[in-house]
Amino acid sequence: MKPKRQNSNWLLGTLASALCLLFSPLTVIAQVTARPAANVTDLDFARSLQPIPEAAAFRDPGYYVWCGSMVQDDKGLYHLFYSRYKKSSGRGGWLTHSEIAHAVGTSATGSFVFHDVSLLPRGSRWWDGTTTHNPTVKRFGSKYYLYYMGNTGDQKLTQGLNWMHRNNQRIGVAVANSPDGPWQRSSTPLIDVSADPAAPDSLAVTNPSLDQGRDGRYYLLYKAVGRRNPLPFGGPVVHLMAIADSPTGPFTKSRVELLTVPGSAFPFEDPFFWFDRKRDRYFVILKDMKGVVSGLGHASLVLYQSLDAKNWEPAPHLLVSDLDLRWQNRPAEVVSNLERPQLFFNKDGDPIVLLAAVQDKVPGALPYNIRIPLATTSSTR
Repeated sequence: MKPKRQNSNWLLGTLASALCLLFSPLTVIAQVTARPAANVTDLDFARSLQPIPEAAAFRDPGYYVWCGSMVQDDKGLYHLFYSRYKKSSGRGGWLTHSEIAHAVGTSATGSFVFHDVSLLPRGSRWWDGTTTHNPTVKRFGSKYYLYYMGNTGDQKLTQGLNWMHRNNQRIGVAVANSPDGPWQRSSTPLIDVSADPAAPDSLAVTNPSLDQGRDGRYYLLYKAVGRRNPLPFGGPVVHLMAIADSPTGPFTKSRVELLTVPGSAFPFEDPFFWFDRKRDRYFVILKDMKGVVSGLGHASLVLYQSLDAKNWEPAPHLLVSDLDLRWQNRPAEVVSNLERPQLFFNKDGDPIVLLAAVQDKVPGALPYNIRIPLATTSSTR
């Protein structure tokens, strides 16, 4: 019996070894895809912010300038897409009279010159006929994609928000072969509100931000407003993700509410979302509405990260920027608003410019777009 027991043990051992060899590669693959590389330096935008040249502040005389998203063409020119609305429409004109305009420059942080209006008003019968706002420009292959918020309504200038326009906010995309256009717009929104009144995006959708993910699909993060709270404001204000196989959809929504903060019905807005290939994780810069997460007690820009674009946590270096601007050739200043963050990446995938909308404290001054230089990191997308 002793020889038989030895033979049985040998067979069991051989089988166990074979199984280990068979499944160990799968284990390794699972570990690689489940977590980022351990030796990658974490992003620290607050330390990367560089002094700002005066030319990096873009103003459009006679207009409120808001938002700002940038792309470079094959000739090396830089194209800035921004929201603008006439001074005569007042601060609330962003909801009723905004249009997406286009400026061109030869340097990422140099002077830009107005070129044209990319998305003109096209009549109140269209879903985006009176207002286009919140541009995010992307290039995939040989085409350019301009994601934006559009709405329509009575265009009445009100003391506060025009609730008709606010609650008609929808998300669209325009497509062109060149940043100079012409831009082809759709007769229907790319992301519409959900018909179910209990859905977290049943009242309004806005603030689109999109990138291509690890799996090659297109992830669109957006701000959503539901109907659970009293109208006309509604709420809570949350963020949702929609995914598609093409930059133009169709997109499949998830109803999972992202980037929430316990006890807050409106913690964040203005997301800028991207996938960092070297770090193998997703990031988003957000406006922390009241500085609760940053601990500053006032609005600020913060950074969150995720391995799967579903489960989000504060990044190790949470703070992206406070409300202070450090200029190259004049004293630093603290501004009233620093919002609508966007990044511009160089050809190696390094984030080299932080764009933001600025309202300073000078009485009567119109807001403008700023392009803050960043110290180059080793990041590749």
